[in-house]
Amino acid sequence: MATKYSRQREMILNNLCSRTDHPTADELYIDLKEELPNLSLGTLYRNLAMLSENGTILKFHCGTADRFDGNNNLHYHLICEKCNRLYDLEHAPLTELDNMFASGYKGKINSHLLVFYGLCEYCNCSV
Repeated sequence: MATKYSRQREMILNNLCSRTDHPTADELYIDLKEELPNLSLGTLYRNLAMLSENGTILKFHCGTADRFDGNNNLHYHLICEKCNRLYDLEHAPLTELDNMFASGYKGKINSHLLVFYGLCEYCNCSV
């Protein structure tokens, strides 16, 4: 079933796709409130849930908050175990992983998601 167009959803998606900091819903809300003064947190959460469930955006649980990524192309992330931020890792996607794990598997592998855990460069310098 097609989703009905929503100006608020489009602005949420545009904001998210224009950034690389993987914001939380609260961070997005603060950023969008100026452009969308009538935006409620409930509307934001519902739209983020819908966009992540249909694969338009990515959602990661980082510590006590979820973080969102408007880039749904195959790429890798690091979740910092100290500050709970999410970072993109600059590495070409390992597309051969799908074939490697599909070998001998009776189901079908379409893609993969790989997340690393450790310290970001800022937290690593403060250790």
